[in-house]
Amino acid sequence: MTRLVELDANGPRRLAPEDIDDEKGDVAVCQCGLSDSFPFCDGSHRLTADEVPEETYVYEDGDRDVVDRVVTADE
Repeated sequence: MTRLVELDANGPRRLAPEDIDDEKGDVAVCQCGLSDSFPFCDGSHRLTADEVPEETYVYEDGDRDVVDRVVTADE
């Protein structure tokens, strides 16, 4: 699956203490859109660590490509 993700955050969001699972421990919600276990974080955000703000990326099967930005609405 290929997806274009346009988010400001690229790391997980930790939930409140009452959201901690007794079996799994900490639970984090995915903010990068790349997690295979979405909406939960699986660490896929690590792929975005060296992104450059001026570039647009497409992620597919763990690979990243730089693409021309396509604008579909007024910015």
